[in-house]
Amino acid sequence: MTLAGMMLPDMTRLARRILRLIAILAAGGALVSSVSLYHHYGASKTSYCDFGESFNCDIVNRSTYSAISGVPVASIGIIGYLGLLLLATFYRRSPQTPALLTIASLAGLGFALYLTYIEGFVLAAWCVLCLSSLALIFCIAALSSLFWVHSARRPSSPY
Repeated sequence: MTLAGMMLPDMTRLARRILRLIAILAAGGALVSSVSLYHHYGASKTSYCDFGESFNCDIVNRSTYSAISGVPVASIGIIGYLGLLLLATFYRRSPQTPALLTIASLAGLGFALYLTYIEGFVLAAWCVLCLSSLALIFCIAALSSLFWVHSARRPSSPY
């Protein structure tokens, strides 16, 4: 057995682990976005994230920046994370999946960075849920990029 033949199972195992981790993180992102959406429509104050005016989810989650054309940003997050979850699970064998995962997660990261800018420099308030989502999409983008590079280096075989 050649060196390349011995390495293929390990690389396939690595690809599966990366996809599994992306799926777990995407499910977590959908959950965080769901909680955020719940509080977006909530009428009562949230206590878990109220540490004054500079660290308050209600200020962020109910601001004019929390919706785009009437669509809550949290809904966009749910849809995005569920799309990433679908790619990492049901469409993982598609040859386009590494590129799609990377492009979608980098787009999500760009959107999250824009929203973080709004939090810090426009609203001057931070949200635990939003920062959690930023951390999740950052990890997904990094793993997706690694997966894309990894899939480009190995022969085309299902993982």
